[in-house]
Amino acid sequence: MDLKELYQEIILDHAKNPRNHGKCNGFNHDAKAHNPLCGDKVHIYLNLGKDKNIKDLSFEGEGCAISLASASILTDTLKGKDLSFTKKLTDDFLNMIKTKSKITLNSLSEDQITTISSLSGVQEFPMRIKCATMAWHTLQSAINKKNI
Repeated sequence: MDLKELYQEIILDHAKNPRNHGKCNGFNHDAKAHNPLCGDKVHIYLNLGKDKNIKDLSFEGEGCAISLASASILTDTLKGKDLSFTKKLTDDFLNMIKTKSKITLNSLSEDQITTISSLSGVQEFPMRIKCATMAWHTLQSAINKKNI
């Protein structure tokens, strides 16, 4: 299996079997986004502890496989992490999509890097970039909001 096939398999798995789907218990931050051009919708739910660790993280949404997979990968990777790590990974991810750079965080496993990198193929399709980045931007909005 070549890398492109592996990436497609990862995206389809996360789209068909999304991780952390639904409202998480005790969420105290949330944000929504909608891309009217393609119909993708995402609602990020975040339970942020006083220690600035993400106690729980989930999403609800509908849309294309890339949009759903991206939200699933985001929640799966960042649940339990602190805000400093979250910001670094979000910046790394958005740079990967925009500039074709690689994920640089050393604290991620090879499997995590491969899973996140599976979304890098959208670079070849400018109309799909928002599908891949919408959940990540929505997480940033949820973090920056005051408690609901």
